[in-house]
Amino acid sequence: MKYVVFLGDGMADYPNEKLGGKTPLELAVKPNIDAISKNGIMGLCKTVDDSLSPGSDVANLSVLGYDPIVYYSGRSPLEALSIGVDLKESDVTFRANLVTLSEDEPYEEKTMVDYSSDEITTAESKVLIEFLSENIKKDGYSFHSGISYRHLLVHDGGSTNIKLTPPHDISDRKVTEYLPQGDNADVLLEIMKKSYELLRNHPINQKRKADGKHPANSLWIWGEGKKPRLDMFSEKFGLKGSIISAVDLLKGIGKGAKMNVPEVEGATGNVDTNFEGKASAAINELKNGQDFVYIHVEAPDECGHRCEIENKIRAIELIDEKIIGPVMEYLKNTSEEYAVLVMPDHPTPLSLKTHVRDAVPFAIYRSNGKEKSGMSYTEKNAEKTGLFVDKGCKIMPLLTTIDK
Repeated sequence: MKYVVFLGDGMADYPNEKLGGKTPLELAVKPNIDAISKNGIMGLCKTVDDSLSPGSDVANLSVLGYDPIVYYSGRSPLEALSIGVDLKESDVTFRANLVTLSEDEPYEEKTMVDYSSDEITTAESKVLIEFLSENIKKDGYSFHSGISYRHLLVHDGGSTNIKLTPPHDISDRKVTEYLPQGDNADVLLEIMKKSYELLRNHPINQKRKADGKHPANSLWIWGEGKKPRLDMFSEKFGLKGSIISAVDLLKGIGKGAKMNVPEVEGATGNVDTNFEGKASAAINELKNGQDFVYIHVEAPDECGHRCEIENKIRAIELIDEKIIGPVMEYLKNTSEEYAVLVMPDHPTPLSLKTHVRDAVPFAIYRSNGKEKSGMSYTEKNAEKTGLFVDKGCKIMPLLTTIDK
């Protein structure tokens, strides 16, 4: 039996006035996704417990069958696994985004202009992080570069008793109320302020501004956590699993769970990602003996954060056409039975530009299944079925046992 999860990060949404009261899922042309929902079961799943923040870390752990209440130790430690940082038990890790802050006010009064610095390239950001590492010296603190705007700060002997805010939650807001609070908050704020002084006139940022792009003029520190401890996926579920993603968070989860994590050239985490490459990688994993493949696509989430309405619809359509279509065609032409799951990890409403905890629509098609919803894949139709999974970590058992 083969299992495939198609995870469209942030794909679910609220009805939007600019879309005539519809959601992107309702307007997107997605024949492959709709075929899965019409010929299988559909419902709603609560992927984020009300006690937890609605991040992709918590939500994807949940969908993969790891109860975040038990397994979650913070976002940045998972990303540390992906970029090869060997964490000690005494380490506390932080995400260190390269962001764009407004330029004219004192630091405490600045506005979060762009949480991703216009999707700064990995090559540019590597230079900037190395520059900061050379010029910001704090005992016990070290910088590690990642992908695009996503980087890491590690504090040996640090504390997680601190309140930090994701930058994508405060787009277009003054940062005043969202600066670090708690243990070592003064040091983290000092690092952030120092980074602004160092980066604002850096040659890379001067060129970016000349080219009409947002400068990466500050670090924004958030996502604290400790070294994670995930059970091996193969031991937990009896399946040889793979994760395919462009982002360090998902790669880190895969590596922490001892899953295979193939690299896909040109995978960016945005609407310009290599959709075809992800489909090919998934098919290769299945051909090479993997039982379970989790294909994560970040693009709808990024479009939601940036309120890119047409791009979010287009991202859903590209997932359907370039990933789900070819993978389903491959599965249909094999002699093995299979089951597939389509769902987001959480909604990222265009109107809010951030994540919410609302339950998300899911659809499961099983090659030997009998139940058929007969309805296209939308938030409203999923609610109509009356099927509700109250914890995200229950979706994996549902996928692997239904209609046997």
